[in-house]
Amino acid sequence: MIDPFEDHCWQDVIPADVLQLYAHYKRDTFVGPRPALLAIDLYMSAYRGGANPVNEVAKEFPSSCGINAWRAIEPTKRLFAAARAAGIPIFYTTGETRDSARPGQIKATHRKMTPPLADDSDIFPDFAPQPGDVVINKQRASGFYGTPLSAHLTQLGVQSLIVIGESTSGCVRASTVDGYSAGYHMTMVEECCYDRSEISHKVNLFDLHHKYADVMKVDDVIKALSAK
Repeated sequence: MIDPFEDHCWQDVIPADVLQLYAHYKRDTFVGPRPALLAIDLYMSAYRGGANPVNEVAKEFPSSCGINAWRAIEPTKRLFAAARAAGIPIFYTTGETRDSARPGQIKATHRKMTPPLADDSDIFPDFAPQPGDVVINKQRASGFYGTPLSAHLTQLGVQSLIVIGESTSGCVRASTVDGYSAGYHMTMVEECCYDRSEISHKVNLFDLHHKYADVMKVDDVIKALSAK
């Protein structure tokens, strides 16, 4: 029988001896008090090329997560609906595009950049921000670094964050670690996070789950929100 704490997508890549090494991290997982939803980089460039294998779409759109992004659409829509029904604050991050911020001078990673399309940093239409939502523009991987995100959360009395988006190994990871370091209870929604590499996705979810965040299934997070 699979331990419920380890009953997640990394089962096929994390061997039993490694699971045993991390056994002392086992604990109850939950959505913390006074939560907000933090949607990391659900922008157009991640969905370029449609629901096709990443190695195919990346030939034309190196920033796309291909099928991995598209698989996450429906669970993410369900989560947004639950968050809005619960009335919790919703925050988005996206890339900095303002000329005055010199976005080309500071990069989130060392990946070689291709000339951006005009709407690359626009939020994917299925998750379009609504009145009252906050969109945070960032230059680095973390949604916290050099942004007013912490000030917004403090003003609203937020104590916990539900994190979704891409990429699990990059901006999602950086934001989750920074959130934990800032004292927030961090929950990550397994089906609503994704990456270009499935191995990177699974290994980083495993590592974050044990050290910094509670990785939970979307159904369990929705259930928790309905009880808020």
